[in-house]
Amino acid sequence: MRFLRSLPFVSLAAHSCVAESTSEPQYILSNPPASESNYRIPTSYESAVLGRRILALTPLGTLATVFPDSSRGRQPDGLGGVPLGLMEYVADCEEEGNPTILAIKIGTTFRNVDGGSNISLAQEWTPPYPPDKRIRSTFFDWLFGRDADTKTKDRVPYSAVNLPRYSLLGYIEKIDSADTKAFKALSSCFVETHPDSKYWLPGNKIHESEFVRLVVTQVYWIGGFGDRAYIGWIPVDEWKNVTRKEWEDVRLPGEKKGWDEWSTSDL
Repeated sequence: MRFLRSLPFVSLAAHSCVAESTSEPQYILSNPPASESNYRIPTSYESAVLGRRILALTPLGTLATVFPDSSRGRQPDGLGGVPLGLMEYVADCEEEGNPTILAIKIGTTFRNVDGGSNISLAQEWTPPYPPDKRIRSTFFDWLFGRDADTKTKDRVPYSAVNLPRYSLLGYIEKIDSADTKAFKALSSCFVETHPDSKYWLPGNKIHESEFVRLVVTQVYWIGGFGDRAYIGWIPVDEWKNVTRKEWEDVRLPGEKKGWDEWSTSDL
């Protein structure tokens, strides 16, 4: 991804992962030398720590599956092998970074899985607060006569491509309900994240459901702009070995009010 040389410096790594920088923006069109520690691109493991925090704090995700070749009377003709992405509730209720999902068996996503589909989960970090100043291009504001300070409704009041996201690839595994104590703890964790899900817990009278985990086998990470953030595959062992203390000790952009989209000082 190429950027205008006037764009300022940005990094998405947390305060424990990347040193703060108070220098003027630079290295926009090229990677910094290894000696420039203030501009170091995060490692895959540092990115895994940030990703595990996203998983812990992000209750929604898009599950992608493909339709089976046989319609079984439940889908239009010709959709065999066609991908489908749908929003699902997600919770981080286990220690290894395998997302917990309440599978409603009648749902298309889980019918596709039963039909042999692969599955992936996409999640992105959404800051709870907008930045003090929205990233804007003063050149295009000037070109089109826009006032950069005009208070207009902004559907995305931050630079979404400047924020981290990932896709977790793996397979669905049913969570054993035989251990009553562990299963109760799992249910409590999920309902704490999604209070309305109490109506669809296993054993409800509305839909047949069960708790499943997405067993992660591959992790693809986009930390933000490629000259500042790690983009690529994260080894699955790194993803699973991140400890709770590690992801609790980092902070993502926009977790606090008054943050600067281009600065690392409050991360």
